[in-house]
Order: sequence, then C-alpha cells, then structure tokens
Amino acid sequence: MERRAPLSWALPPALAAAALTYALSSSGSAAWLAAVTAGLGAGLTSLALCRLSRRRADAPAPADALAQQVQRTAADAKELSRQLAVLRAVIDGMREGVWITSEDGTVVEHNNALKELLYTSQQLLGQRPLELLRSAELQVAVEKACREGQASNLELTVEGVRPAVLSVRVSPLGRELGGSAAVFFDVTELRRLEKVRKDFVANVSHELRTPITAIRGYSETLQAGALNDPENAPKMVDIIHRQSERLSELVEDLLELSRLESRQLQLTEKPVDLAEAAQRALEAVRPKARDRGTALELQIAPGTCVLGDQRAVEQILLNLVDNAVKYTPANGHVWVSAAEVDGAIELRVRDDGPGIEPRHLSRLFERFYRVDKGRSRDMGGTGLGLSIVKHLATAMNGDVRVESGARGGSTFFVQLLPARSSGAGAPAQGALPPAGNPSASG
Repeated sequence: MERRAPLSWALPPALAAAALTYALSSSGSAAWLAAVTAGLGAGLTSLALCRLSRRRADAPAPADALAQQVQRTAADAKELSRQLAVLRAVIDGMREGVWITSEDGTVVEHNNALKELLYTSQQLLGQRPLELLRSAELQVAVEKACREGQASNLELTVEGVRPAVLSVRVSPLGRELGGSAAVFFDVTELRRLEKVRKDFVANVSHELRTPITAIRGYSETLQAGALNDPENAPKMVDIIHRQSERLSELVEDLLELSRLESRQLQLTEKPVDLAEAAQRALEAVRPKARDRGTALELQIAPGTCVLGDQRAVEQILLNLVDNAVKYTPANGHVWVSAAEVDGAIELRVRDDGPGIEPRHLSRLFERFYRVDKGRSRDMGGTGLGLSIVKHLATAMNGDVRVESGARGGSTFFVQLLPARSSGAGAPAQGALPPAGNPSASG
C-alpha cells in the first residue's frame, strides 16, 4: 500500500507561492514578511524532520544529523528572507506604479510609487480598478487577466488635481497564484512633447504657406502678361519682394531656434555692458519708431554689466524693443530700463500699448503663438521672436516673464546674472527725444 506523504511536505510550495505573490508586489509589511519567513522556516524544518524519520526507518542516522539539518534549514530560510527583502526594496524603489489584484480583481498589494503616480490619498487596498480610476477599459483588462490569463496594454488619461497620461501593462499572475499584476508608466511628458511637435509642424506649414502662396500667385500673374502692365507690375514685384523677405526671416528664426534647442549655438560668458547693448537695439529700431512717432527712452546706468553673450543680449533687446514699437499705437512711448533685483540684473522693456489679456500671458513665449494672428502677420512678425528670447535667456542662466495691466501697457522682464563693471556712472534719467524728431541722438 502506497504511503501518503505527511501534510508538512506540501507546506513549502504553498508558502513559496505566497512569497512569489509578495515579490510581484511592493508594499508588503514587515509583519507579513516575518510571517512568510517563519512559515517557510517551519515548513523546511518539518521537511527535514520527515526526511530524517524516513531515513531512520531504513538505517540509523548519526546523532548530529538532526542538528545539521536544522542548521541548513535555518540558512535557507535566512537566504530566502534576504532575497525577499531585496525584491521589496527594488520594487519600492521603482518609478513605475505596481499593483497586485486577487482573483476577483480587488487590489491586495501596491508599491509606494503608485500612490504618487495617481496623486491621491485614497486607500487603494480593497478597491477595484473601476472604483479607483473610473476606467471601464482597465476593469475589463484586469478581469481578462484574472479569468482568461490574457495580458493587455492600454493608455489612460487620469483627471484630477494633477492630470496625467498613464500607459498600463496588465498581466496574469498565473494559474497557481491567480489574480493579476499591473504596471503603470507615466507618459504625460512624452505625449505633451508629441503634441508640441505636431503643433510645430502644423504651424510651420501654415506660416510657410502664406508667403509661398503670395509669391507663387503674383509671379504667375506676371508671367500671364501683367509684367507689361506699367501700373500694376511694380506693385506685384514689391509684394513678391516683401513676402520673400518674410520667408527668409522665418527660415532664419527657425534655424536660430533649432540651434538653441539643440545647443549647437555656443554662447560665451563675459561681461556685457547693458547700456551699450540697449543703445544699439534702440538705434536699430529707430527708423520704424520714427515712422510711427514713437518715443524711445533709455534708463540704464552706464557701466551696468551682465554676464552673458554679447550677441545674445543684443538680440534679446532688439526683439523686445521691436515688439514694443510694433504693438504700441502711433505717438506712443517705449521705455528700456534695468535694476538689481534679488542679486540679479533685471532688464525691463515697457510700452504704453493696449496691453495683453491675462489668458494669453502664459503662452506668449510659445513658438508661433500670437495674441492677434492677423495683426501680427500684417506687421511682418514670424511668431518666433519671444520664443527665441526665452531660449537665449535660459541659455545664459536667466529667466523671462511678462506683466500686463488691465489699463493697458505691457512690461517684459529678463533676469540675467550680474557681472563686475569696470566703470560706473549715474543713471541716464533723461528721455531720448522722440524718434520722429530728426535731431534725436542715440
């Protein structure tokens, strides 16, 4: 008659299954681990005793065989406990969220990262996926993993205080263990960058289409016979020329932005006289300001120096002053000043234009973003100037922001690192004469 193995023989595999379930999770308590270790130790000890008793039935054993067997069992239990502790530390250290569900789809274990990923203080244990994330798709995926052993991949958008996009992999634990495991990956930033790339391609295509369409249309009209029209031909040629200049500016700005983002443009760090750089920027826009009767006022102390690249600082000033003149009504004013704020030199370009609505302020430095698209294109802007300003300021360890009041007027602030100046002077408080005055001096 076949002898039936003692009950203790089946204990270690059951406990091993429980240990494997814990290894797949990450938030098991110390008490749970101790219980598993103790159970495994007891099971292994029982196994050793059973083997020893069977051996004694056949042949006598040495007196110290039991002690040796207990020592080996204790060593095995200690090693298993160490491995479980390592697994728990690894899973708790993961950036990805992990949960384990029972066979009915209820969450029974999870790691620390999952609560941070979901940005919730809600109790996760004992909850079902539908209750936690309000996602029927995730609930179905967990049920398929538990009942049919089928793995699934899905992407969820989590609403709330901190919206996020999560990529989830749901897998069955296996027939012996039952239940399922899910791993959550945060792909919010990746999806945002993909959207930025798509928007950028769409915006570039739209911006390029406008001048190209104008150039093509007027050139075809000239080819069709308008070239011999002494009244209209010069106007068409002038339009083609202006559109080609706009196209050239757009391409140059795109290349500049690309070099900045890819860090191909090497910026030097040396003292730059802010007053001199501002003076050159004002002189560059003076013809445009003169046509509009805009007064330009410089209020920067001679010898005020920042640490940065000469060309980059001048380009920042030129873009900001040009924008201020462009959007300020005729006979308006533009002020350029600087002051020390919290250990940095803060450059300010202010105008008395119509101002900017608050809903636009946070997006002004995005590529191709325009407050008034039609007006911006009519004025010849590429929609990349402020984005270039932000990238240049960031590349010089600075920052940029904008404020606009409800009563009109906007002020752009650029904070740059200060540099020691070789000379100092009194602030230039006097306003420059209006640009419309032929006697205006720099």
